Amino acid sequence: MKLQHLIATGILAVATAGVGYYAYPHLLRAPLVTTSIAGLAPVSEAVYGTGTVEPERWAKVVPLQRRRLVELCRCEGQVVKAGQVLGRQDDAEERSALDQMEINRGQLERDLARAEKDRDKSDAARTDYEQRWTKLEETKSRIAAQKVRLDSLLLRAPLDGMVLRRDGEVGEIAGPTDVLFWVGPPAPMQVVAEINEEEINRIATGQKAFLRSEAFPGRALRATVSQITPKGDPTRKTFRVYLRLPQDTPLRIGMSAEVNIIFREKQAAIVVPAEAVAAGSVQMVDDGRIKRVPVTVGIRGNRNIEILGDISKGTSVLSPARTDLAEGARIRIDSNSAKVVEPAPTSEPTDQPAGTPESVAVASATTAPSDPDDAVISAAMTAHIDSVVNDARRNLISNSR
Repeated sequence: MKLQHLIATGILAVATAGVGYYAYPHLLRAPLVTTSIAGLAPVSEAVYGTGTVEPERWAKVVPLQRRRLVELCRCEGQVVKAGQVLGRQDDAEERSALDQMEINRGQLERDLARAEKDRDKSDAARTDYEQRWTKLEETKSRIAAQKVRLDSLLLRAPLDGMVLRRDGEVGEIAGPTDVLFWVGPPAPMQVVAEINEEEINRIATGQKAFLRSEAFPGRALRATVSQITPKGDPTRKTFRVYLRLPQDTPLRIGMSAEVNIIFREKQAAIVVPAEAVAAGSVQMVDDGRIKRVPVTVGIRGNRNIEILGDISKGTSVLSPARTDLAEGARIRIDSNSAKVVEPAPTSEPTDQPAGTPESVAVASATTAPSDPDDAVISAAMTAHIDSVVNDARRNLISNSR
């Protein structure tokens, strides 16, 4: 019995030693945290939308009747004048009817000339003359109307400009729903964008915008808000916004573009990763311990946000925030995790993030400091992600109802 007691005591001692060996590094040592360094960088907020490049003045050419096409000019890219004929629909029936009317008019004119000689001889002659004159005038009216019908089968340029595009081929049947030509001056150009109705109140004429096009990756394309359509689309819940493009834009008519309209910005602000802010405060590191510092959130980005409070550039803050750790708790910092929130190198493309995405500020100054407009391009790009997330969240809420 004594031997069994000794064995049980030994086993308990070994177990206690094992638990102590395990608990010391896991329970008694300070918890390991990751940090980021607050940086000074330009910040901005942008409203995201999508749009299409169009001329400021242009018009579609559509047939008024559904007929077969017998002529179409090969004039894409050519300058045309208003009223110039671009194509023609089949008008054989109308021309045959017009020829018949012209023959009938000739006969009526000859009959009227004979009746005119005798119209003063009697009342019957005068009546006959008046009837023939009436028939001739009616025929002239029908001929004029027939010529209008013939003219409606001609496809004319609606304004001076360039033939931007031509669709359709000779022999096809086209009607009022078919656009055969786009005509207009190729410049100036604009982007017609659709903006969600809940964000339209942030948009105003004169605001600058940055565009992103898959045709020109790595380039910061600029535009300016020139007009906002007063009435929105209640079905799509969007408003139409027009953005004027500069003369030297590389975009072409018909291209699609992502639009980031800057409505709020600062050239210099203290920024930290969004995950570092929790419950209206950040946790800074003070002599190996946590110190909670209340802050006010300013301009928000997807990854980083502006903070207003007793935090200066170079301050180390927990990222992500550790709400499970109390004020004054001792911590250990993962030396491989500290990231500095600062502007990206000037050699990088103006609309692409730095090599380490986590280190990009709300709006990184990715171009030379002498060009402050480009300092907000990274924030404009993150606005796209914000918008996608918000849209997905709204769709999830609406589908769950």
